[in-house]
Amino acid sequence: MSKFSDYSFKESTRFFIEENGFKEPTPIQAKVIPSVIKGRDVIGISDTGTGKTHAFLIPIMERIDVNRNEVQAVITAPTRELALQLYMRAADMSDALEGLRVRLISGGVDKNKQNSTLKMQPHVVIGTPGRIKDLFLNEKTLRIEKASILVIDEADMTLEFGFLEDIDAFASKMRSDLQMLSFSATIPQGLEVFLKKYMHEPLLVRSEDKKHKSAPKIEHILIPCKHLSYEEKLLEVLKGFTPYVCLIFANTRAIAASAAQLLRDHGYDLIELHGDMTSRARKNAMRNLMNLDKSYIVASDIAARGIDIKGVSHVISLGFPNEIDFYIHRAGRCGRAGMSGTCYALYQKSDENAIHSLINKGISFKHQNIKNGIWEETKDPFKKKEYKSDELEQKITQIVNRKKKVVKPGYKKKRKAEVEKLKRKAKRNMIQEEIKKQK
Repeated sequence: MSKFSDYSFKESTRFFIEENGFKEPTPIQAKVIPSVIKGRDVIGISDTGTGKTHAFLIPIMERIDVNRNEVQAVITAPTRELALQLYMRAADMSDALEGLRVRLISGGVDKNKQNSTLKMQPHVVIGTPGRIKDLFLNEKTLRIEKASILVIDEADMTLEFGFLEDIDAFASKMRSDLQMLSFSATIPQGLEVFLKKYMHEPLLVRSEDKKHKSAPKIEHILIPCKHLSYEEKLLEVLKGFTPYVCLIFANTRAIAASAAQLLRDHGYDLIELHGDMTSRARKNAMRNLMNLDKSYIVASDIAARGIDIKGVSHVISLGFPNEIDFYIHRAGRCGRAGMSGTCYALYQKSDENAIHSLINKGISFKHQNIKNGIWEETKDPFKKKEYKSDELEQKITQIVNRKKKVVKPGYKKKRKAEVEKLKRKAKRNMIQEEIKKQK
């Protein structure tokens, strides 16, 4: 079906679609919506910005019966910010369908207050896995055992952050014919095992939205801080361009808070988003992001990951994250839908190994500096330089170069498995360290 008007939706669902200004379903919506309405399990592989959220909100809207005073659908997200983003998009459902109750159940909110709001059960629950598990299994105030639909949004991130165990704990107590929908950018092995446990002949859908598949035209520019801090160099860099939306990433909440305050002191109106903020401040920041009423956003990786921020023309990285792939996620926030984008990476001496690793991954950097608001090209300081491998690379090299007196069948496969196991362990440790920094 090429248009939403071709679907035989209930009046309330049609109103919900019209209020959002939707005319035609995106490719993932066209494939997912009919299957979810029919009750089929679905695995959706899709990036942020391809319409996946409404791919499950619309069929949930279609299937909710407000005359049943019980939870009918549960939607999880790995962070408070992502849960709030989903809740804000789902809030329009209540306007379209009289009597519909949608509740946000996440950390950062007083548990007693949340319990008091559950005297009458919501129809749709949106929240973080840990808090849903707590209120369902421990507090026993949230009753989700009769819910027929469970949506795991950003499932790969949920696995990475270690929250899949929480979902397993409460999903195992839900109905045996539970319909499960999983949406993520990838399907790691650990996630695949979990999905096989709960899903029955799921429909696998990959997003084919060409405008989102276009190769991003991102320009990577390295800028040395030299004797300045990241925050001080940031002030110089911001004088050199006028963004539509500039997303500034900091490695820790402390640097994010420091950079945000320094920019405010110099007259910049901005949105701040990181783990060192109060729950109310983070909610206000998310509302500002949804309205997109400011041109500058300062955020940490954990707080901003997965959040759909439209119109990002520039990304600034204050140093490089410990998990090097996070830099690629940062840069990928601009240059979307075939548009061009610029990623400025401010670096210090301690960042040189990270830069070397990215160069080995195929990232091509330009080298510039700014003085008195004027950009100038600089020499490539990394050309023909050799850098020491980090600890992970050294261990991998040891495995690859390990000599065997007797070569047994399958040794290459075993060696590859050892390397992959080492990488996964290092990635888990790195993510847990990042999460601890944000707490």
